[in-house]
Amino acid sequence: VEDRARILDHAADLLEQRRGDFIALLQREGGKTLDDCVAEWREAIDYCRYYAAQARRTLIPQMMPGPTGETNELRYRGRGVFVCIAPWNFPLAIFLGQVTAALAAGNSVVAKPAEQTPLVAYHAVRLLHDAGVPNAALHLVLGDGKVGAALTGDPRVAGVAFTGSTEVGRIIN
Repeated sequence: VEDRARILDHAADLLEQRRGDFIALLQREGGKTLDDCVAEWREAIDYCRYYAAQARRTLIPQMMPGPTGETNELRYRGRGVFVCIAPWNFPLAIFLGQVTAALAAGNSVVAKPAEQTPLVAYHAVRLLHDAGVPNAALHLVLGDGKVGAALTGDPRVAGVAFTGSTEVGRIIN
């Protein structure tokens, strides 16, 4: 848990250091105003720090009472592979929010951004790898809705984080 939290804190630090790069990407690829870019960049940093803090607070092993003298410990573990599908209108903040939540909980992630904003996602995944997320724990898959359908329909997927239309959400469900 502490290793995952430390990596997410480091990712937040790297986002702060790469502010100009991400703001330029959000403007160029996402068509955002400067104010919207700064707000989204800050929100992405907040997500990294929030999930790091939540992991430290809620996911650490806890000693439980042992009525007959035994030692009992509650431990949380990831569920497996999560598919994270993020929207075009918040290609950095929601993308990183979904991905960092799943990683903090101990899952591996297959991340699929909206087809309109693949470069933002590519650089966000690269940043997470630079921060220490193992390559085997985080993969980026690009494509349209057919790719998303293939990912979410795979029986090996343990969970889906999706932000998008109600119609597509119902299909995924």
